[in-house]
Amino acid sequence: MATEERLAGTPTDQAFSVMAVQRPRQQVETQIREAIRSGVLGPGHKLPSEMALAQDFGVSRTTVREALRTLVADGLVQKVPGAGGGSFVRSLNHESFSEELGQDLENLLRVGSFGYQEASQVRRFLEVPAARLAAQNRTEEHLVTLRQIIAEEKSISHDDPAVPDLDVRFHSAISEASGNRVVAAFVSALHQVAQPVDHLHLDAEVGRRTVRQHVAIVRAIENGDPKAAEQAMLTHLDYLEKHQIL
Repeated sequence: MATEERLAGTPTDQAFSVMAVQRPRQQVETQIREAIRSGVLGPGHKLPSEMALAQDFGVSRTTVREALRTLVADGLVQKVPGAGGGSFVRSLNHESFSEELGQDLENLLRVGSFGYQEASQVRRFLEVPAARLAAQNRTEEHLVTLRQIIAEEKSISHDDPAVPDLDVRFHSAISEASGNRVVAAFVSALHQVAQPVDHLHLDAEVGRRTVRQHVAIVRAIENGDPKAAEQAMLTHLDYLEKHQIL
């Protein structure tokens, strides 16, 4: 992480220009936001202290604090406590996006804004094409990850506490292999929040058939057969839908 620096005479200074027709808080927030988006403030960059920002912008520390609070809520800035802490620009990639998206989805599920059935339906829109893309774009590293997950699934029983996590890892790994990071972010967020396995009538037979379906999906991806991968994923999702707890 970069050391703290004052605005004047630094790369940070290039990012901030006088903003008109905005409230002080919005002015501070907008200019920091644009500096991050433009790359002037890169991942890990430590922002000046609240006092320094207040002096440079000509506003109160309360105004700066409110602006930073909004940027933290939006996932652009991270507050780190302690002697070496402060406000740092977050690393913005599909993994951090997936984390933020997952938190939003979890909140929506908890307050009942939408239900599990709706989240489950979205899986078809994402995971079927993801399987097809994975068969076209997977690397040997992706295949190694998928084989390891399958091996772990085969080694445990259907009621093992590790089953939900393995299922999340399996479907997330396929979406990663698709080569489409937006798809990967959405699939990973959906699985981590909705935990599909928790919504199944999961007995020993369902567990065995689910693993066999996972094997079929991986085999199609391994063979580089997009059509077979797509069909294997469809078969898997159809089976899960029939065994959902409604």
